[in-house]
Amino acid sequence: MRIEILRGDITTRGVDAIVNAANSSLLGGGGVDGAIHRAAGLELLEACRELRRTQLQDGLPVGAAVATPAFRLPARWVIHTVGPNRHAGQTDPALLASCVRESLNVAAGLGARSIAFPAISAGIYGWDATQVAEVAFDAVRWFSSSVSVRGTEGSPLELVEFVLFSEETTAVFRAVFGA
Repeated sequence: MRIEILRGDITTRGVDAIVNAANSSLLGGGGVDGAIHRAAGLELLEACRELRRTQLQDGLPVGAAVATPAFRLPARWVIHTVGPNRHAGQTDPALLASCVRESLNVAAGLGARSIAFPAISAGIYGWDATQVAEVAFDAVRWFSSSVSVRGTEGSPLELVEFVLFSEETTAVFRAVFGA
């Protein structure tokens, strides 16, 4: 599984799936969540409302992931995950790792070959970008090694992108990854 680190706008990536750092309501918000909802169009909001009406009446739990179509985005799917909020006392790195692993599991289940992640929980949720990068890379490596243990029944994922909005966060991810 190849890992790439890019500075840019995740809503423009032509990958199979992009990951949305959502809030538990799934109804849009600020940052990458708002950008994804704006770029995907109102159909994404309606799909999220339908999830709330049916499967996720209490919202999406922290560390879980769920997919919707990507509608007007160049990707095929949006995988929504709720990162832990340090300001709300959610300081366990296992919650952050779960966001990455569950997103990868959902993508693999959809048959995705490529996926793009933002810096989940960095920024407004108060996590340090270095810790976010370390946890994310460890989770991707864990997923990749667990897939190879499962053999040919494993994941079709070939490419994991980290698409980061700021130059500062991009530099941190490159430094942690050793790129």
